[in-house]
Amino acid sequence: MPPGALRGREHLLPAGGRALDVACGRGAVAAWLAGRGFAVDAVDVSPVGLAAGAALAPGVTWIAHDLTLGLPVSGPYDVVVCQRYRDPALYPALVEVLAPGGLLVVTVLAEVGDSGGPFRAPPGELEAAFGHLRVLASEEGNGEASLVALAP
Repeated sequence: MPPGALRGREHLLPAGGRALDVACGRGAVAAWLAGRGFAVDAVDVSPVGLAAGAALAPGVTWIAHDLTLGLPVSGPYDVVVCQRYRDPALYPALVEVLAPGGLLVVTVLAEVGDSGGPFRAPPGELEAAFGHLRVLASEEGNGEASLVALAP
């Protein structure tokens, strides 16, 4: 299944190349990207999630890593996806590994349309962090914020 921010926008994906799934969990997005011909690196702290992902898509490179220490990979990536993991300190690194013209897809929990909390993005956080890219879609509401953008 495509990442939530890409549903209905799958045409924005490049024809192929390298993809990075940050905080991949059980690997559904990584498997989806691999099924579209991407060479995928998927990163998560959970060995249980990575094992589930490896069973789902054995061709993906599964990387166990604590993202609070930064990204364990270097680009360039044609697609970078980060769903449901919010660490504003990591935002510059997501951009840094993007290839020129690469597609960034980010979805985080948000305060907009929700009661708030320490793990939710305040209004406008993704636009502020990634507004220097070519923003193709940006939405906030119902406790979620998402952004789809192209690197220059």
